[in-house]
Amino acid sequence: MVKINELTHYTQQLMQVERFKDYCPNGLQVEGRITIGKIVTGVTASMALLEAAHKAGADLVLVHHGYFWKNEAPVVVGIKQRRIKFLLAHDINLMAYHLPLDAHGEFGNNVQLGKLLGFNTQSYVGVDNLIASTELEDELPLSEVVLLIERSLRRNVMVIGDPARAVKKIAWCTGAAQGYIDQAIELGVDLFISGEISEQTTHQSLESGVAYIAAGHHATERYGVQALGNHLAEKFNLEHEFIDIHNPV
Repeated sequence: MVKINELTHYTQQLMQVERFKDYCPNGLQVEGRITIGKIVTGVTASMALLEAAHKAGADLVLVHHGYFWKNEAPVVVGIKQRRIKFLLAHDINLMAYHLPLDAHGEFGNNVQLGKLLGFNTQSYVGVDNLIASTELEDELPLSEVVLLIERSLRRNVMVIGDPARAVKKIAWCTGAAQGYIDQAIELGVDLFISGEISEQTTHQSLESGVAYIAAGHHATERYGVQALGNHLAEKFNLEHEFIDIHNPV
């Protein structure tokens, strides 16, 4: 068991929140009960996750996508009201880490996705080191990399590029990072991987010769929050359960 204030202070320091100019507040977003015995982690603090977490006996819900995003309406009505009301009614804490969880060198989404895919030597570049890269020991056809990703993430992916083209240098950034393809092109990679794809991403990929894989926003961001939840559970002797709410995007 641990007090929420102690857990919050530790996690804020661990995630180096002060480094980031983010689109949302990082850390404790909704305060519930004082003592934490069980953490439920998930990608997004949807109502489905909150209900599942309550059923599982969570004292704290820890997510990558929380609430109070920049430029959203600053009123607590509709979906936001119902979610916050549910948390308060059941005395459940909500904690969220966005960019700090993407970029963290041990528990981050990028490093955890790289481990899942077996990418060994990694470097990090770009703003806040949000773009990861690696060089494979041997070239692989794009089609084999696609198969590796689909087997690892258990889903089909969208691919732009010749399936037979050789891939050796790969860059990636989880979630909705398709806008970083220009930086990936400058790195001279053969393949850039992210979660989503925009209309212009297709043209950027084809005209640059850098293959692109959209592997799923939700699918690529399942692993950082699990790693962080496991770490907190081990450090503070807590129970931890990851609940995966299906999202096809």
